[in-house]
Amino acid sequence: MNTLLSLVLASTLVVSACGNGNNNNTPSASPSPGNGESKPQEEQVTIKYYNWDNEAQAVGTRGMLDEFTAENPNIKVEHVVLVPGNSVEMLQKLDFLISSGEAIDVIQLPSLGSVLERATRGAFEPLNTYYTNENLTPEDEYFVNAKVGEDYYGMQFTKSVNYVMLNKDMLDEAGLAVPKYGWTWDDYREYAKQLTQGEGVDKRYGSYFHTWELYMNAPAQTMMKDPFLYDDGTTILADPTYKYFFELRKGMEETDKTSKPYADILAAKLNYRTEFFNEEAAMILTGNFTIPDPGNTEQYPHDFKTAFAPVPVPPAGSEPKDYEGKYFTSGSQIAMGATSKHKEAAFKLMRFMTTADSDNRMEFSGYKKANNEELLTKLIAGKEDMYDVDSLKYSLFSEDIQFLDGAQVMTTATSELTKVINDGFSKYMLSNEPIDEVQAWMVEEATKIINEKGVIK
Repeated sequence: MNTLLSLVLASTLVVSACGNGNNNNTPSASPSPGNGESKPQEEQVTIKYYNWDNEAQAVGTRGMLDEFTAENPNIKVEHVVLVPGNSVEMLQKLDFLISSGEAIDVIQLPSLGSVLERATRGAFEPLNTYYTNENLTPEDEYFVNAKVGEDYYGMQFTKSVNYVMLNKDMLDEAGLAVPKYGWTWDDYREYAKQLTQGEGVDKRYGSYFHTWELYMNAPAQTMMKDPFLYDDGTTILADPTYKYFFELRKGMEETDKTSKPYADILAAKLNYRTEFFNEEAAMILTGNFTIPDPGNTEQYPHDFKTAFAPVPVPPAGSEPKDYEGKYFTSGSQIAMGATSKHKEAAFKLMRFMTTADSDNRMEFSGYKKANNEELLTKLIAGKEDMYDVDSLKYSLFSEDIQFLDGAQVMTTATSELTKVINDGFSKYMLSNEPIDEVQAWMVEEATKIINEKGVIK
């Protein structure tokens, strides 16, 4: 996960068919009434669309699928939510389906890396022929393309932008301004001190960090081209941001006591949205997939206004290698299973889901020709009073917010390297191992994995 952002950030096959059993993509023929001739008749097919929607997201997805079916009445689409609201567990379940030989039609995956990792195992269908048949150039269509060698494997579905959500009422109470681009993680720590109140079960924390790797090293996950590799193909786990942010996390939990302890979050299996909207925490780093949430007071009951700020930048002396002051952007991808029996129908669905100008779309599009600012207006329509709209637009569209080019190298070992980050963080936060020893261990383990798996260029 790169954002939540990189974290971080986010949806996702058995087929029934009739007609020629040897080629289910070929229309069957039936006699035309009265003339003795045959004319093509489109085959009625059923395909499945897999993702990890939560309850609110599933409504939007179903709406888009219904729009697709209305335009393509011979293609029925079943929506299968593998694990609601959890992309990590969704990938685990997907891998089980792939290994069991189940026919996969179309699936949404949370990141570029999650597509490439499975594409190299032969799980996904190359899209080159389909693009050629439609006279499409992928680089003209999408910001980020999943590519191995010369083969394309994914279409960008969503465009990720990270930001910090803040309880505006709490900011006003503390006399704090909504931050602008350039505030640092040291500033974030000071804000958390001033926003923390109370003790015991009634305590309100200034900050909440969830359990994903996005929250283990936010600068690396939000301000570097790739969350695992430098441009030269070596591990980024040697980066100075790791020591800085690990120590920041521990300092906020143990010294400042302004962020809920990592051990407690793991033990209680807390939900990050609940922590924020229940006013257990005043600030949380997250991504633009949460834009509908402040206005969704039925699912997340609250009466405060939500403000937004760009992701803090690392302070001087702790910047990532080759730091440019720009943010990472990627997003979820849609891929086609190599085992799909209805690949033409699957490609049609992929293109519709990634390019349609639909009122049911709930997240920014990775399609270059989409109007994401217009989408924002739709997403918050009628609920504007729950948003600090100016800060939201600033955090998303301000000229101060610039984005990095795509990474030139990538690894397929995303799950293995994510585990190294998680294990290293746990060693430091839970076992109190020295940070220098932990980082050296992480670099050694990551280097072994990268050398074994290689890199994609």
